[in-house]
Amino acid sequence: MQPPGPPPAYSPTNGDFTFVSSADAEDLSGSIAAPDVKLNLGGDFIKESTATTFLRQRGYGWLLEVEDDDPEDNKPLLEELDIDLKDIYYKIRCVLMPMPSLGFNRQVVRDNPDFWGPLAVVLFFSMISLYGQFRVVSWIITIWIFGSLTIFLLARVLGGEVAYGQVLGVIGYSLLPLIVIAPILLVVGSFEVVSTLIKLFGVFWAAYSAASLLVGEEFKTKKPLLIYPIFLLYIYFLSLYTGV
Repeated sequence: MQPPGPPPAYSPTNGDFTFVSSADAEDLSGSIAAPDVKLNLGGDFIKESTATTFLRQRGYGWLLEVEDDDPEDNKPLLEELDIDLKDIYYKIRCVLMPMPSLGFNRQVVRDNPDFWGPLAVVLFFSMISLYGQFRVVSWIITIWIFGSLTIFLLARVLGGEVAYGQVLGVIGYSLLPLIVIAPILLVVGSFEVVSTLIKLFGVFWAAYSAASLLVGEEFKTKKPLLIYPIFLLYIYFLSLYTGV
């Protein structure tokens, strides 16, 4: 058996690379022609510019890439801010008409809380409470935030399963009854007895709307411990409006 001979010599083609010795490299010369690259834009082939070709040859072609428009960037402003006007309108109706016989799914105010609806209600209540005292606006918002925090902490201590965002939304939306009675108080303000009855009705209305959503069956015999501070909170809101 004859030993295997040396492998056949490899002849590089024009498209392959080959190694040469340093002595032979001195006699080598040549140039690299720029490829004729064309872009297909709208069916027409357009030859690239010299600058574009230069960047692509040196690995900077990514600078020329154009990203496609993201559909997420073209959302309407209300959708970007997570504002659902239909949902806010439905919650307003649930608060203004808290009677179960009307058939509204009132639990949506608690179970699906939002921020912009209650904030709009609180700001509107602040605006009608101005009467030249602009400091009331910031004070009403402060009472809304920290009053809701107090109700939330009390509810959790009593064993309720409620989130702060839910309390904030319910307390804010339940200011609507006080907004409803505000123009009536302007008309009957000179009649002290009638005005007092309307104020009590508005406070009971607001407190009932909030308490019926926040005070669930899990509180059992502890319901008055949560209803009473809610009632006091809306009395204080009304006092900011009337200036008492």
